[in-house]
Amino acid sequence: MPVEEQPIQSVWTRPRRKQHQPALSQAQIVAEAIRLLDVEGVDALSMRRLGTALNAGATSLYRHVANRDELIELVVDEVYGEITVPDGDSGWREAAVVGAQSVRAMILRHPWIASLLGSVGLSYLGPNVMRLNERLLAVFVSAGFPDDEADQAISAVISYVIGMGTTEAAWLTTVAKSGRSEREWAEHLRPAVEEAAREYPHQRDRLVRDDVETDPERLRDEKFRYGLERMLDGLETRLKR
Repeated sequence: MPVEEQPIQSVWTRPRRKQHQPALSQAQIVAEAIRLLDVEGVDALSMRRLGTALNAGATSLYRHVANRDELIELVVDEVYGEITVPDGDSGWREAAVVGAQSVRAMILRHPWIASLLGSVGLSYLGPNVMRLNERLLAVFVSAGFPDDEADQAISAVISYVIGMGTTEAAWLTTVAKSGRSEREWAEHLRPAVEEAAREYPHQRDRLVRDDVETDPERLRDEKFRYGLERMLDGLETRLKR
């Protein structure tokens, strides 16, 4: 007996229901979910909490979203719509830098995104994610990367950006909880960091060289840009071959 194939569970594969002037739109639901995530974090987001915030019953929500997993797919795709990538007329590297900085900015605006990227089902089927990937592929293929290598190059760059952005988002979340500015929090931590590094000469010397007055935000920007440029250097070497 043949095994019955199970349907793919995703908001992007479920047939859309026809709506007749609904009181609550999917766009309203997604916008409120993002607001809750920005203010209260991932743990606060539930269908019940969202319904309360929208002053709507569960029935109104479930007309648009089958469950929390589908809601997460929708909010992830929505914030990916904030990312911009130039068309590459000014060069593939410049387009990659602008796109990478846009991804990083999105993560820092929505730090909760980092904890969801590994558990968002088929989010890569969402229209904003698809458009982003198509634009990036167009830039890299036009630069001369073969189709298959263009995809791998983009994955490498995006993985770097997400990794750095996740680290920054965690740091900034800790700073926000402290109630201090970023510089104040860094200065507050410095004695503990110096003590921890006392027996580790390379780290101790680096702390001595670091100026306590240096702007932490500028340091984060410089560190991000350094890693990004070195990665693009490597890709450019591949392209020249």
